[in-house]
Amino acid sequence: MDRIFLANWLMPSYKENETASEFFRAFSVEKEVKRATLWASALGVYVLRINGKKISYILAPGWTAYHKRVQYQEYDVTALLQKENIISMTAAMGWRMPYGFEGTKPVPTWKGAEIEGNEYAVIASLLIEYTDGTEELLTTDESWSVSETKWRACNIYHGDVYDENFVGATYPVKIINHPKQILVPQEGESITEHEIFKPCDVIHTPKGETVLDFGQNMTGYVSFTLTVPKGEKIVIDHAEILDYEGNFYNENYRSAKAQIVYIGDGEKHTWKPEFTFYGFRYIRLTEFPCKLNPEDFTAIVVHSDMERTGYFECSDEKINQLYHNIIWGQKGNFLDIPTDCPQRDERLGWTGDAQVFARCASYNYDTRKFYRKWLSDMTLEQLSDGRIPQIIPRLDWVSPACGWSDVCTILPWQMYLIYGDREILRRQYVTMKRWVDYMYTKGEDYIERKHFGDWLSQDAENPKSCYGGTDSKFLALAFRAYSTSLFIKSSEILGICEDDYKDYEAKLEETKNEIRERFFKDGMTTLTSQTAHVLTLQFELCEAEYLQAHADRLAEMIHANGDRLTTGFLGTPYLLHVLEDHGHIDLAYTLLFQNKLPSWLYAVEHGATTMWEHWDGVREDGTFWGADMNSYNHYAYGAVGDWLYGTVAGIETDEKHPGFEHILFKPRTTEKLTYAKASLKTPYGVIRSEWHRDGEKTTYIFTVPSGLTATATIGDETHELSAGTHTFIQ
Repeated sequence: MDRIFLANWLMPSYKENETASEFFRAFSVEKEVKRATLWASALGVYVLRINGKKISYILAPGWTAYHKRVQYQEYDVTALLQKENIISMTAAMGWRMPYGFEGTKPVPTWKGAEIEGNEYAVIASLLIEYTDGTEELLTTDESWSVSETKWRACNIYHGDVYDENFVGATYPVKIINHPKQILVPQEGESITEHEIFKPCDVIHTPKGETVLDFGQNMTGYVSFTLTVPKGEKIVIDHAEILDYEGNFYNENYRSAKAQIVYIGDGEKHTWKPEFTFYGFRYIRLTEFPCKLNPEDFTAIVVHSDMERTGYFECSDEKINQLYHNIIWGQKGNFLDIPTDCPQRDERLGWTGDAQVFARCASYNYDTRKFYRKWLSDMTLEQLSDGRIPQIIPRLDWVSPACGWSDVCTILPWQMYLIYGDREILRRQYVTMKRWVDYMYTKGEDYIERKHFGDWLSQDAENPKSCYGGTDSKFLALAFRAYSTSLFIKSSEILGICEDDYKDYEAKLEETKNEIRERFFKDGMTTLTSQTAHVLTLQFELCEAEYLQAHADRLAEMIHANGDRLTTGFLGTPYLLHVLEDHGHIDLAYTLLFQNKLPSWLYAVEHGATTMWEHWDGVREDGTFWGADMNSYNHYAYGAVGDWLYGTVAGIETDEKHPGFEHILFKPRTTEKLTYAKASLKTPYGVIRSEWHRDGEKTTYIFTVPSGLTATATIGDETHELSAGTHTFIQ
């Protein structure tokens, strides 16, 4: 058993507010050490050091359903021990604060003995094994002390206040009776630092502001090396974008200050945040009593340490920039949980955003550990009646919604397709079943409730409405049908007795019949939105003989709209797929290359370096959609990336042989490109697909890893491939 369970939870014996506190103790090592293992965790976030050397990852222990489980980490610290040692844990609230969404009821204090929602605590055990066979165990107890720190404030949303002059008092610790059974070994990925950026420009705005541009919208923080006069302060504000006049703009951060206040002592220091993160491309030196040298500043990218598995490239630089934006949207929002955005007073695990992007995300990176941890919290957060909250970890308000709560069926299914992970289906099976049962048990009450709709689509009657123009009752029934179908497929794959799920086949048919009775006439949907037609095709909601007619009507609707989409979060991920599947590949490519609003390339041509939340986040005249909900790092529309991999380059999953046990190569060429290529690292090796045109001829090159087989479809020709590299000229 890990020895952390023998330790005590420690709190400061003073009111910590939003400051950080350092817990520490000294110890001696008199004998030769064979191995030293340290286990640590916190209610909040912590930084762990031995003899001044940091050994913990960023924002440890991560964000979980705190009231039900908290991760702990294990560290091998053998090489760090000396004869005389100091172990310290500096802790702050981190994600464990009451939620600060302006205008929304705050989360009540987290349940637990003696600790409130805006307080923090630490726990740790150090096991020293000596070469003579003896052991020594040091745990967090009354022998530790706690001191105030120079971190006078550190808040996930508001940022940092750090005073180099502050000398904190030291106090005894307070042992609290908080449950230890909530502690679990780390399940997710570590959060680590990645790319670094130096300022690419120093901007003096029309308002007289001094702004540094790092050239890339990112998630992380700024490090600086400065000599700030004693008692004077620098104030740094963060922003994603400049306004149409070229001034610093961060009104879209809403109530989040996202600010650094650093008070100098006259000495030279290198400093960076440790208890929060920022979403930004620009920083404003709001107060800066120093001589400016841009080289003194470094932007550091921070995200979960997933392995990059997928790569895509083509002959069009705008499409390559779109792909770049997709990757950086994932980097910016895969920080322990899949967040909606990294900058404003939100940064939450919105389930709808996560499910629409899941397939693309798992091409880009190995997401197995990342998603497995988040799905574990989803299961814990599921309510007793089967409801799946719209946010995981959840807040005190729960509003199940179609296309959002359905993440509990869609995400495990996508992981199964990409990784062949039957175990994730097994782990999540009960969660999936309880959600599907909830939708049927609640019946009309669920269908009639307020859903998020086809979020941020362009076809709402009110242009400021976020709910889109597709009937929410249709969407509720459509996703009920889809989740039911995935539950049935999962049951079959897991070998569940047919008697245990055959009723769901009848329920699925009943749901489709209900959709047809409500929203169809003479085999065709009466709804006029693009998304209604997209989902009818993707989920096969109409009779088979009417699928092509729906696809043709969808194409007509797109043409009538100037070859532009109107779809939102729920329709967009499937749009190009259904056009391709039903003979409209040229139109799918037209949409991909469209640069008029709304389109993917519109944002690219307007300087985006990540995905935008709104198609029209910046309007043609340079003004913004608005400040209340307008993120410029929001990955949902980046779901198109899976089409780049699967259709443009041609590496597609095979549902009959998931996890690329058998590969489907299905590249669909276009005269808009002279070449496209992609690679995907799998447990079997690297899969590659490439095509390039030279005059009238197109060359296709496919690489199949050792031990695998593949089927390559080139036009009307099909080729069965064994391991190796295969070239075809057509």
